[in-house]
Amino acid sequence: MARMFGTDGVRGIANADLTVELAMKIGAAGAHVLASEVHNPRILVGRDTRRSGDMLSRALAAGVCSVGGDVIDCGVLPTPALAYLARLYGADAAVMISASHNTFEYNGIKWFSGEGYKLSDALEDEIEAIVRENRTLPRPLGEAVGHCLEAKRAAQEYRAFLISTATRRFEGRHVVLDCANGSASRIARGVFEALGAKVSAYGDEPDGFNINDLCGSTHPERLQELVTELGGDAGFAFDGDADRVIAADELGNIVDGDRIMGACARHLKECGRLARNALVLTVMSNIGLKKRMAELGVDIEETAVGDRYVMERMREKGCALGGEQSGHIIFLDLNTTGDGILTAIQVMNILCEKNERMSRLAADVPIYPQVLVNVLVEPEDKERALCDAELLRRVDAAETELADAGRVLVRASGTEPLIRIMLEGKSEAQIDRLAVGIARVLEEKYKGRIRQ
Repeated sequence: MARMFGTDGVRGIANADLTVELAMKIGAAGAHVLASEVHNPRILVGRDTRRSGDMLSRALAAGVCSVGGDVIDCGVLPTPALAYLARLYGADAAVMISASHNTFEYNGIKWFSGEGYKLSDALEDEIEAIVRENRTLPRPLGEAVGHCLEAKRAAQEYRAFLISTATRRFEGRHVVLDCANGSASRIARGVFEALGAKVSAYGDEPDGFNINDLCGSTHPERLQELVTELGGDAGFAFDGDADRVIAADELGNIVDGDRIMGACARHLKECGRLARNALVLTVMSNIGLKKRMAELGVDIEETAVGDRYVMERMREKGCALGGEQSGHIIFLDLNTTGDGILTAIQVMNILCEKNERMSRLAADVPIYPQVLVNVLVEPEDKERALCDAELLRRVDAAETELADAGRVLVRASGTEPLIRIMLEGKSEAQIDRLAVGIARVLEEKYKGRIRQ
């Protein structure tokens, strides 16, 4: 049986996979697990802008209250705001209702500890066991029943925190923002305007259905166009819950998470502030970033895909900077999870301190051609397909052909019914051919379908 909690919480189609009943059970189980002999838990609950957020957040809150926990409703906020506010408010935990970069029909539940970190696998497994086994939990009566409070200053306090991370004013800089019609819509523009930047924003009119709809970090094409059309100095596209960001330079070129991390790592090293002289990244990060960090004398710590694994390594090694190519970047001395708006501010800090253009900043990190093929397979076939002898033979042959000038990575998605095939090399035509050859095995033997 597949684990309920993936690498980024519980996720599925709202009212089908992720029902009101399931959300209530997860809320009750989580509050029960987090309760202590001293007090019942206080749990922050936030959501992004998708239509099902109201339904699921209220169901989860009802579950929390049913076992005696109290809920502090933070309303629509970015996921990293919940991590920050959990510490600020002294809460026992925080829960974000969001499906991140997915389209509006999906939703998800992400738990954070009172310290702002994602719950450990052990705690998630304990919550999952209670839900799956349908255990009967204590039901307090009378004044022991939990209640809900509204955090009226939550957005204001998170906004003030973001502004405090700027090292200087952004006057004279024109910033273009794509808020994905998501959680950043009510926050991002005001933050950059407060810092003195001229701001052009779009994707900031959520209606419950248009979150991530041809906008945001997974669809940065319009951002690229607008930065050049409007004469912007830099553009930043967030995802639905604003925990990741993809940038564009003044010429309209994409600046992905790898290049952002490379620029930030170099700047921090030059300032003597790169903790442990190390950058933590995942196996998906580009070879070009790794080679450039080696030239600069920056150590690399490499993890499996998933921000939780990046965070675990950062805490284990005492590192302060890490992240993913997708733009989920963690500044651990500032917040305890990836934060798209905060990351954009750190990039603007560098641009202003160096009086640099974004294109020159990004060009410091060479990027090898990379192809990613996503193949839809049935969830029950993922593990078997990854061990298939023919698949492994083709991967082996591709690695031999690429030698030291490239690499192959085949892995199962932690959140979707996909097997991801990623190749890097000096020739785009070559890696395209090799990727299709590997994907063909999944099509022929496991009824896989390449997702465009």
